[in-house]
Amino acid sequence: MALISVDIETFSSVPLTKAGSYRYVESPDFEVLLLGYAYDEDPVEVIDLYSGERLPRELERDLFDPRITKGAFNANFERNGLGRHFSRLMEPAQWSCTQMMSFELGLPRSLDKVGEVLGLGADKAKDKGGAALIRFFSIPCKPTKTNGGVTRNLPEQFPEKWAQYVEYNRQDVVAERAVRRKLNRFTIHPNEPKLWALDQAINDRGVQIDTPFVQEAIKIDNIVKGRYLEEAKDLTGLENPKSIPQLKAWMLDETGIYVKSLKKDQIKGVRKEFEDADEEEVLEVLDLRDELNKTSTQKYVAMMRTVTNDSRIRGLSQFYGAMRTGRWAGRLVQMQNLTKNDIPDLDYARNLVAAGDMTTFELLFDVASTLSQLIRTAFVPREGCRFIASDFHAIEACVLAWLAGEQWRLDVFNTHGKIYETSAERMFNLPEGSVDKKTHEGAKIRQKGKISELALGYGGSKGAMIKMGAFDMGLSEGELLPIVKAWRAANPAITKFWWDTDAACRHTIRTKQPSKLPHGIMFYKDGPLLRLRLPSGRDLSYVKPQLIMSEDGRRENITYEGVDQTTGAWGRIETYGPKLVENITQAVARDCLTEAMIRLDDALLDTVFHVHDEAVLEVPFGRSSPEEVAAIMAQPIDWAQGLPLSADAYECMYYQKE
Repeated sequence: MALISVDIETFSSVPLTKAGSYRYVESPDFEVLLLGYAYDEDPVEVIDLYSGERLPRELERDLFDPRITKGAFNANFERNGLGRHFSRLMEPAQWSCTQMMSFELGLPRSLDKVGEVLGLGADKAKDKGGAALIRFFSIPCKPTKTNGGVTRNLPEQFPEKWAQYVEYNRQDVVAERAVRRKLNRFTIHPNEPKLWALDQAINDRGVQIDTPFVQEAIKIDNIVKGRYLEEAKDLTGLENPKSIPQLKAWMLDETGIYVKSLKKDQIKGVRKEFEDADEEEVLEVLDLRDELNKTSTQKYVAMMRTVTNDSRIRGLSQFYGAMRTGRWAGRLVQMQNLTKNDIPDLDYARNLVAAGDMTTFELLFDVASTLSQLIRTAFVPREGCRFIASDFHAIEACVLAWLAGEQWRLDVFNTHGKIYETSAERMFNLPEGSVDKKTHEGAKIRQKGKISELALGYGGSKGAMIKMGAFDMGLSEGELLPIVKAWRAANPAITKFWWDTDAACRHTIRTKQPSKLPHGIMFYKDGPLLRLRLPSGRDLSYVKPQLIMSEDGRRENITYEGVDQTTGAWGRIETYGPKLVENITQAVARDCLTEAMIRLDDALLDTVFHVHDEAVLEVPFGRSSPEEVAAIMAQPIDWAQGLPLSADAYECMYYQKE
């Protein structure tokens, strides 16, 4: 089958990284400037569309021929850009994304970084000077006296730079093709390209937002934050009380107390110091600063920045965004960390905001907190439809129990599902069914079970419990280590699975021989990759694994090359058994969701977005039901015999967490 490698350079006044590719290509001034392409191994050609060159008829025909694959690095951008250029939908199934292949193999997110890791020569690598050319020709420029007040650099004004841009476009096709050639030697599960195409279809479909509601929410937020800012100015006399240097200097002048840091992880100690000094005015300013710095309501602004002309937001999820597991990552509005709805009169609060009734809203509700909780409700189904949302019940805990063969936990998931209560009962040797969250003592014991389940499944100890909010849940530091020991004692199969996984990984790195674990899980070497075969048949990949002696010489650490999730830099990363088990568990949970998404699509039910282990569908009235959707989600999976999947579902006229 023929393949056309494609790369385009474009112009739009809409900022791509902030607004996303769908909003970017919808801009009235969007245009494709250059189109570089090559059939298979033929020389690369560049069509200068800006200068009036036309595509060969054969190329235009083949770009829409389902028998010919189109390949690109981050194919979503080329597909959307060319779709807008031709005013025709470019079917995802006809495209192959080299970036997706890179993600699957544990490689970096950008074409130039992938080329570096693969060791491409200069003749095959991406031109690093291209970023400056993109800024020059593809992004509006700031009008100045020097440039005559223009807002765009035109090719005819800078012919030499434009010639460089043409060559940059040509080299991008060369680099993408060279990367693809290298990656083609590795096997990727055949379902993954199909799943990528489904992901593209879901992103293309998008989800509608209630734009009048969002605009009113932004107005209210701006008014309230404006008041807070004025109050802070009055109290401090500062021109900008949001400025950390100005605020720290004011605190020192007012109290004689030097504050080293106002970062989130330090602020509790800072507040304690001023409370002890009885500095009420400073504490009031810190309260105001907290309100001004709340960023959750910025999601409303992100919605208006990304919404397209038909009131839908597209491109909310990134395929294989979590590189260790293959789970999706949120983009643009970042749906993965929305505030939960816990106010009892959500509908009333939403109606007040939609009506712009700030007086009543402010009287009855905490403005900042309630606006955060209402973010979900900005997502609405199109006319004639409702949402049906469905998610798996405790999927990670369920998968971990299945992988490790922790039978008592499987029994819980196969019956009543009360994992927090049962976990606490086993940890503290209490009679079965004795922990009742409706009683004061029962709720307290259940809380210990809950924090243990959330924090300790992947080798976590005291620190993990504290990060998960143990102190906020009322636990004391002295209780934490005994709880850790009690949880591990109650879950011997899980703790054994951690270290069996650790040993298997080390064995394969050391001997280059495969190591097998239950449910078809296997470590094996594949050239420079350590592969981790999952029950579904999909592989996780760890680049250039090594066992490296620790600085104190007491142990060998498992390491591999990858993207540091904190810094974003490529480098050597340490891991160990419990962390590998976390990767496996979350990857299996992801594969369960993909099975459900494919089945929902086969049932002609339109997923408009998905978050963690939840799918949200836009379904016409009279079609389907929450019961049907939950049943589809919980259908047994061939490769997961004995996994007790269950799912809940509900319908609503705006997105919410039931």
